Amino acid sequence: MPSFVSATRALKRRLGTVVDTSESGCWAASFDSSKISFLPEAVITPRKEADVGVVLELANKHRVPVTVRGRGTTLMGSAAPIAGGWVIDMLRLNRIKIDTEAGMAHVQAGAKNGDVQRAAEKAGWFYPPDPSSKEYCTIGGNIACNAGGMHGGKYGVTRDFVIAVRGFLPTGEFVEWGTATKKFAAGFNLRDLWIGSEGMLGVVTGAVLKLLPAPAARWTLLTAFADEAKAIAAARALFRLRVQPAICEFLDRESVICAERATGRAVFAGQPNRAVILLELTGAISEVKEVSKVVLGWAKEHALAHRAARTRDEAEQLWQVRRKCSGAMFELGDTKLNEDIVIPMRAYGKFMRFLAGLKKSSRLAIPTFGHLADGNLHVNIMFHRGDADESRRAEAAVAKLMQTVVSLGGAISGEHGIGLAKTPFLRIQHPPAQVGAMQAIKQALDPNGILNPGKMFEVYEVWKQPKLAIHLPWDHK
Repeated sequence: MPSFVSATRALKRRLGTVVDTSESGCWAASFDSSKISFLPEAVITPRKEADVGVVLELANKHRVPVTVRGRGTTLMGSAAPIAGGWVIDMLRLNRIKIDTEAGMAHVQAGAKNGDVQRAAEKAGWFYPPDPSSKEYCTIGGNIACNAGGMHGGKYGVTRDFVIAVRGFLPTGEFVEWGTATKKFAAGFNLRDLWIGSEGMLGVVTGAVLKLLPAPAARWTLLTAFADEAKAIAAARALFRLRVQPAICEFLDRESVICAERATGRAVFAGQPNRAVILLELTGAISEVKEVSKVVLGWAKEHALAHRAARTRDEAEQLWQVRRKCSGAMFELGDTKLNEDIVIPMRAYGKFMRFLAGLKKSSRLAIPTFGHLADGNLHVNIMFHRGDADESRRAEAAVAKLMQTVVSLGGAISGEHGIGLAKTPFLRIQHPPAQVGAMQAIKQALDPNGILNPGKMFEVYEVWKQPKLAIHLPWDHK
């Protein structure tokens, strides 16, 4: 790693104690949930948004690589400082202000998703994007990766709720894309260019988010099916009824077994080894009441068993099945390739047949769960990193998975982004002209290549690297 000693000294003179060069501080910022460590030279925790501009001004002048992080919940290595340099830790920038009249949230990048949701709810509003790591992940990170969550099918993803973003160009110059109005047609839409750009085009320090009126009613239903094919067929039958659930979560049999072992409870007594679909309806009381009748009729026709929650506490118990399954998968292998692919609804059946064949040919456990309402499935290829043969089979399985997803008209990522882990597959999704256009935009906005270098366009095979022997609090969320 090149030495940036003089640049770091200049940074300390400008910003003082917010610059941390201690071994422990740099270590803590050296990895994200990919658990691959790259030590930076310094970690900066800004006290105010203008501090970010100072960091970028000096970084651009001295050609110091800069990586931005929130809580590091990304699974793709997006926040891992692969080139060393400086890390900007956004957690102090966490203000949240709700505009109850306009239905907007004014937030800083370090505000946690769950805190934004609670602030909105307290004011009678609703912020739908809800990644599984919502109690940890930050709005800045959500914007960087265009995060989604279980509510995506009905309400949309982060991009659908960002009214405006502000932050700094790689030069340290302040910019604001959009403003706190419901309409804005003044110039190019660079706001959406920043959303999903994984901190490679600029640094988001704050945003204005759209809120919705809080739904008056919620209704939760858990349904069981003999196998994955029957569950998928039933889901498509439900969508043909023009039912649009707020949440429609699918868990295959492997995922359910993992969740049952983690919770110590059967999902359905007397119904072992079943695939499940977990539904939630939201809306006006009369609307939810009417649509729930349709859904119960569907469940009686298609499901082996079903159970509706009578209270919010009962609903929370049903949701534990979904929340526990991911972390519990590590009993199947010490390493997980969590591939958040997206499949068009018309191809659900073909994809599930492919997945069954992949499990058989790879001889690996591949528990799968995800969001059926928008086709975003989490395919978890489990293996033991120390087993060379299993590692090779996992590598071959993920390559075959990505090729099949694109051939079916799908996407290699729905909400996790590209980062380090999916760089080998970007060119499966995008032909040379499209990748070239992306690289041209990167070159135009960041000609010195200081922002999050080594990501997206350069292949770095994360699963082949030794992982850190640590446990992160959101690993089992």
